[in-house]
Amino acid sequence: MNEPVKKPARKKVELDPRFVNYKHVWVFIEAERGVVHPVSWELLGEGRKLADALGVELAGVVMGPPGERTRQICGEAFHYGADLCYLAQDEVLRDYRNEPYTRALTELVDTYQPEIMLLGASTLGRDLAGSVATTLATGLVADCTELVIEADSRNLASTRPTFGGSLLCTIMTQRHRPQMATVRPRVMAMPDADTARSGRIVEHKLAIIESSIITKVLEFIPDAQQDKPQLAFADIIVSGGRGFKKQENFQLVWDLAKVLGAEVGASRPIVQAGWVELDRQVGQSGKTVRPKLYIAAGISGAIQHRVGMDGSDVIIAINNDPNAPIFDFAHYGIVGNAMQILPALTEAFRAQIALARRAG
Repeated sequence: MNEPVKKPARKKVELDPRFVNYKHVWVFIEAERGVVHPVSWELLGEGRKLADALGVELAGVVMGPPGERTRQICGEAFHYGADLCYLAQDEVLRDYRNEPYTRALTELVDTYQPEIMLLGASTLGRDLAGSVATTLATGLVADCTELVIEADSRNLASTRPTFGGSLLCTIMTQRHRPQMATVRPRVMAMPDADTARSGRIVEHKLAIIESSIITKVLEFIPDAQQDKPQLAFADIIVSGGRGFKKQENFQLVWDLAKVLGAEVGASRPIVQAGWVELDRQVGQSGKTVRPKLYIAAGISGAIQHRVGMDGSDVIIAINNDPNAPIFDFAHYGIVGNAMQILPALTEAFRAQIALARRAG
């Protein structure tokens, strides 16, 4: 009779003594002209889990011009889970510029020493995170899809797609602090706001002189893309892929989206073929979305596309290949020709909407 093989006891990992003073989880609250990017609240929800796992406090970091609105943002951060807020108010922070924001955030980190710092992978967040990580000589994991704490080492295990989205890898910054990561909007769930929550504010006075900043803001021009597709914030998205064969067939996706009041998305091959603009690409190299309903028609569901939409509340997949990967994670699947099924769905929804209007 064979005796069971005894597994060696797992060696406990001792925390590097250099890092004993690095504590707490920080989330950079991205705000421009008083408007907070929703990814900041999403990250507070995720940061709350990390802070609880570590048994430390969760802090928001708010930077901006002096004024009541900048301070109000700290209160909003408390509603979304922060225990405290580091507040840096200065005229040099009125508009985002890489140099003053990098210097300010670096100064805050050097002074208060967080062990983890999270930023949104927005245009601003990507720019700032790279600069701060370089200045601090620490590691940065970009575009993460999952963040967890390794219990033994207290390391942040950051998972992100790699090799063009074909694989997922988990990366840890073991020899440097803080551990930094960016997460794209809508990857993490939006936490519920608790308006009864409050916290404490730690004000930090900066010593940055405007004359020492090379770049100047001459004019503020509103985002020219504000009237463009906003897939990241759509409640319903109908996406199409190579299963439609020809560009004219893709009109079926637009027809269904119009009836549902939905946004139109697409897989990477469709964008590369020039059928739709880049703003409509869903996936690792496109947009990350988290709608209430995601209809994927003629899309195989390769990991490159999956990482951009598998956080959707409900996923309906339509594909004529019963072995398509998308059926492995879709909530509902229809095996069939998307070019036949979409017109039927469009008419069915149109009829139901007309019926509901008459009844109302």
